Amino acid sequence: MASYNFKKTKLYKKAFEQAMQVFEISKSFPKEEKYSLTDQIRRSSRSVCANLAEAYRKKRYPAHFISKLTDCDAENSETSVWIEFSFACKYIDETTYKDLLVQNNEVGKMISHAINNPEKY
Repeated sequence: MASYNFKKTKLYKKAFEQAMQVFEISKSFPKEEKYSLTDQIRRSSRSVCANLAEAYRKKRYPAHFISKLTDCDAENSETSVWIEFSFACKYIDETTYKDLLVQNNEVGKMISHAINNPEKY
């Protein structure tokens, strides 16, 4: 079914790109952050994509689709908090910080559009 091909959506591609960028950047985080910040930022950024996959499997039920999209939005917002911590702890420079936030905001806007216009997705 074509409607399940979420991997071809601009939203999925952008969220996946964000998750991979977070992964690459977090490789340089200190070892003592392995089980806290590193794991958290990787998990939340990847969860945006995973929840999007689940959302598309529930498209038949608009309320469930929107519910899973709100999970995407929550995970994306959580990722922005971990980006803030990464910058505050001086694990990323200001340029990287700003780039990550721009990307995170773009993903957030796309998720909000999907939530408010589910029939277009």
